[in-house]
Amino acid sequence: MASPKTTSELDSVTLETGLLSTWQDEKLFELSVDNRVDGEPFIFLEGPPTANGKPGIHHVVARTYKDLVCRWKTMQGNFVERKGGWDTHGLPVEIEVQKRLDLMSNEAIEAFGMEEFNKECRESVWTYEAAWREMTERMAYWCDLDNPYVTLHNTYIESCWWALKKMFEKGLLYRGYKVLPYCPQTGTSYSSHEVALGYKEVEEPSVYVKFKLEDTDASILAWTTTPWTLPGNVGLAVGPDVEYVRVRVTADPENWEGHGGAAIGEELILAKDLFKEVIRHHCEEIETFPGSDLIGRSYTPLFPGAVDRDGSETAWTVIGADWVTTTDGTGVVHTAVMYGEDDYNLGMEVGLPAQHTVGMDGSFLAGTHPALDGRYVKDCDSTVIELMHDAGLLYREKMYLHDYPHCWRTGHPLLYYAMDSWFVRMTAVKEMLLEFNSQVEWAPDWVGEGRFGEWLRNVKDWAISRERYWGTPLPVWICKECGHQHCVGSTEEMSSMAKEGSPVAEDLHRPYVDDTVLVCTECNGDMKREPFVMDCWFDSGCASFAQWHHPFGEEGKFENNFPIDYICEGVDQTRGWFY
Repeated sequence: MASPKTTSELDSVTLETGLLSTWQDEKLFELSVDNRVDGEPFIFLEGPPTANGKPGIHHVVARTYKDLVCRWKTMQGNFVERKGGWDTHGLPVEIEVQKRLDLMSNEAIEAFGMEEFNKECRESVWTYEAAWREMTERMAYWCDLDNPYVTLHNTYIESCWWALKKMFEKGLLYRGYKVLPYCPQTGTSYSSHEVALGYKEVEEPSVYVKFKLEDTDASILAWTTTPWTLPGNVGLAVGPDVEYVRVRVTADPENWEGHGGAAIGEELILAKDLFKEVIRHHCEEIETFPGSDLIGRSYTPLFPGAVDRDGSETAWTVIGADWVTTTDGTGVVHTAVMYGEDDYNLGMEVGLPAQHTVGMDGSFLAGTHPALDGRYVKDCDSTVIELMHDAGLLYREKMYLHDYPHCWRTGHPLLYYAMDSWFVRMTAVKEMLLEFNSQVEWAPDWVGEGRFGEWLRNVKDWAISRERYWGTPLPVWICKECGHQHCVGSTEEMSSMAKEGSPVAEDLHRPYVDDTVLVCTECNGDMKREPFVMDCWFDSGCASFAQWHHPFGEEGKFENNFPIDYICEGVDQTRGWFY
């Protein structure tokens, strides 16, 4: 008489792999889709992973939820296509190649050759494809991996170009300076969601610096936690309604540590509310007055010649700013236009000179100061402090413990740096974003209203360009003769505008597309492409339409697969891919 096997005799692995093999042989997944082609569509969008990193257990969890819902809707009779996808661009790919080839700077990459470097990147993105496929099949996640969308394919890139051209035509794409968190080691600026990944608690020197007024024998005190920005100082911001005090030093303090100091009889100006916090000397009060009385007064530059006046009438003067507070510092804000968002906005408003004292490599430019030229700025804090001390311009220094953003890829501190970049004017469509977000059914609902909703309510213009090599090229050409800008929206358009004899890129990546010269529609001059690639969040975020090569691909394919019914990704994607 037959008897069932005990659980100890059951080989679950063999049972599972045998069943998977049967499913594959019978093409059960394909049949489950094809047999319901006349059913009501249930639109699923697969968020694209990158195959240059190994899959983890969190990917198994996410794909379990995806598979569960898609199978459930299939069992209800819905037509559920499940197109796989691969995210193949971006800095993570470059970093992997740079580490492997020991190319840890832009200069090293360009010496190696951009063409060869990008070939290495193209190969690198498939490093772990077999591991991803094995994991996907082993866990029985049904997804079409044989016909995936791939962000490096020309057809996908062309759809991204089309989308960007639409923005350009609506005035939503513009070129300008914007102060952004920037990593000199990787040569790229970061969006705020990337910055949030790399904060570290650090203790750094901060300084109280004396700015000598030219019309009186007194100095204004300003505090900064970034001494390296002092050579770029071109203004001092005060609160017009803040009460300030002018004091005279009458005696030295009982205890004094570190650099700095003040002579007996020296006069200092700062916010009255911060006097006790800042001043260590014995002083007598001379007068108090509102900040509005300081506005327009000139002071002597800390580093003469580091920045050219360039015709500015407001350079090295005191400026009124409503955002100046007395919560910390001295109630006076040292303003270096190119190294702070508030500084830049104020500088543009009042006409301060906008010039860098620091290069893209993070080192001081020649002509800043003999002791600083060519040196990495974060290594120069002590030198700047010594220069201020020797010149009698340092009141005091103190160590300051605070959270500071670091590059989440390299671990280096970021610099807030005015970048020559391209931006999408997200602030112009803020209300539309909020309206569309309110129509999304989020689970859990607090993600949509809280995490993502709050992000949209505080939306900033999106710095979409990256000064990198491997990515979707920004399809903007600028005329060298008249400055006319043109955004290309298709390969056909690029070909039709190409200058006679100019190579027309067949592979839309750099460096090939860089060599394509267009004819200016305004003056017939030569147009060169802007040497940027796009934020990889943008091209992967185009997946809903670019996976179908919309609007160049099969007619109606995108329209029949939009809007999306179901997306399931990690919460970290809410401020990246979802955005």
